[in-house]
Amino acid sequence: MMEKEFKVFATFREICGGKTVSIAYNENEPIDHLLDKLIERFPAMHEELFTEERQIRQHVHVFINGRNVIHLDGLETIVKPEDELALFPPVAGG
Repeated sequence: MMEKEFKVFATFREICGGKTVSIAYNENEPIDHLLDKLIERFPAMHEELFTEERQIRQHVHVFINGRNVIHLDGLETIVKPEDELALFPPVAGG
């Protein structure tokens, strides 16, 4: 088992207590499994990330190598050892 690091931003940093979070990772797992492991450590992330239908919430962005998983294979996108992961919550501004 290896460690995979998520970069987290804005309110996700508050929930996770820092800019990055390391999660135990098996090579070639889908992003969905890594998100589940993140939620195990930080249960408040569940409501922030997913709808009741277990879809990624609108305006939440899960990136692998700078590409949103919705433009890849969604929650089934396989994470490789060299991949960089980032989570962005909805951001309001004006």
